[in-house]
Amino acid sequence: MSCPSFYGGAASALLFLSLSSVIMKLSGLLAVLFLLCDNLTGLGSSHPKPACRYPPSQWCRSLEIAVECKVQKQCMEVRALQPNLRVPPVSITLYYESLSPACRAFITQQLFPTWTMLQHIMAVTLIPYGNAEVLTTDWFLQDVSSPASPECRGNVIEACIIHLTGHSLAFPIIHCMESSIDVLSAAESCIQMFSPSLSWSTVDSCVRGSLGKQLMHDNAVMTRALNPAHRHIPWVTFNGEYTKENEDQAWSSLVQLVCQLYRVRTYFVCAMQDLKNAQVYQYC
Repeated sequence: MSCPSFYGGAASALLFLSLSSVIMKLSGLLAVLFLLCDNLTGLGSSHPKPACRYPPSQWCRSLEIAVECKVQKQCMEVRALQPNLRVPPVSITLYYESLSPACRAFITQQLFPTWTMLQHIMAVTLIPYGNAEVLTTDWFLQDVSSPASPECRGNVIEACIIHLTGHSLAFPIIHCMESSIDVLSAAESCIQMFSPSLSWSTVDSCVRGSLGKQLMHDNAVMTRALNPAHRHIPWVTFNGEYTKENEDQAWSSLVQLVCQLYRVRTYFVCAMQDLKNAQVYQYC
């Protein structure tokens, strides 16, 4: 089966990262503008608001102070621009294969775009293995470079990248690979683009050595321990659990699903997903 034509290569990865940076910067600017606009309105009014006994830096410290200083609406809006640090992020684990068209589609169309917007309230774990077969713990990767096993080689490369950089740094690299026409050929250039301090020789040594074997064995153990067992790929769990309902919604709108699963909906991007309730913020 040929891969879908929507894979845009490294350019799409850079575009998503740029949009993420812009969104975060705009969130901070909006918070400042909310307060500035309120202050300017007060200055131009014939009935200015009475001064409160707290300096501006203290206005949003508590609900009582916000009410006394008549800025509770502005404080709630500022809170909506930030994740609630007391609420754990939504945990998403993706069990996948590097060359599967369906897995590539989910990563490029849903998971990575959502992560660029909501990475402060979601934690993504990538498990490249899928439906691979490992007969013993002593299997050898000498055939990984052969044309007969490109899927295995792709899985090991991505497992090594994740191990050597961590999931947060590895995700842009893996998205770059998965959105390219040729996943394997793109690996080295994607690493140079998003993690220039990581040499290709280091990754290649991992792929060909005992570390790569151990990483794939670990991924095999995690995949086979799934309950219920995975029946297809990609297989996605949310906070450690799989449901058909979550899977279906993840394919249609992962952003909306993550916002629903985030137990206190005070994050700006989530609030904007539901304009009818955008001004009903919880003060936390």
